[in-house]
Amino acid sequence: MHRRADQGWIEVIAGPMFSGKSEELIRRVTRYHLARVPTQTFKPALDTRYAVAEVVSHSRLSTEATPVGDSAELLRTVEDRTVIVGIDEGQFFDDGLVEVAEMLAGAGKNLIIAGLDLDYLGRPFEPIPSLMLRAEYVTKSLAVCHKCGGAGLFTQRVVQSDDLVVLGATDTYEARCRRCYDPNEASQTTMDVE
Repeated sequence: MHRRADQGWIEVIAGPMFSGKSEELIRRVTRYHLARVPTQTFKPALDTRYAVAEVVSHSRLSTEATPVGDSAELLRTVEDRTVIVGIDEGQFFDDGLVEVAEMLAGAGKNLIIAGLDLDYLGRPFEPIPSLMLRAEYVTKSLAVCHKCGGAGLFTQRVVQSDDLVVLGATDTYEARCRRCYDPNEASQTTMDVE
């Protein structure tokens, strides 16, 4: 099938942890796969929480994925015949992902990228915000606040670490609403225990 270059697009699914981003990515990629549209899904090689060669949601839905070290490796690994390119945990990629996404979309590929738009301190978590600005479609997912049940907009780290990237799930992070979110909570908890 010959594809026109103007048919490519970028879609970003953004939000905090536990908002269903990976689950939605899996759902959308699977839908194309079932329709026999050539798909490839990628994930950052550093994310081995649930599986090495699969994207796995917190609710245990999964799809096969190729782990890659950076955006350049992702670009080299996309096959010519691929139409749908799924990318999970986009925030763990280098800033080159923005240019790679634009190149792939310009070449007629359709990208679905899921990732955190804010880090644990509530700051923009690149490259997701830049991708959102360049995307044709953006879905902002909200979680349920682990404290009050409200609209969880933020990812609350509940363990002490100054590292930007700390892999974890419910033992390391919680979703929080605007009222319950406190970027200093982990350091306060650690000081209280000592």
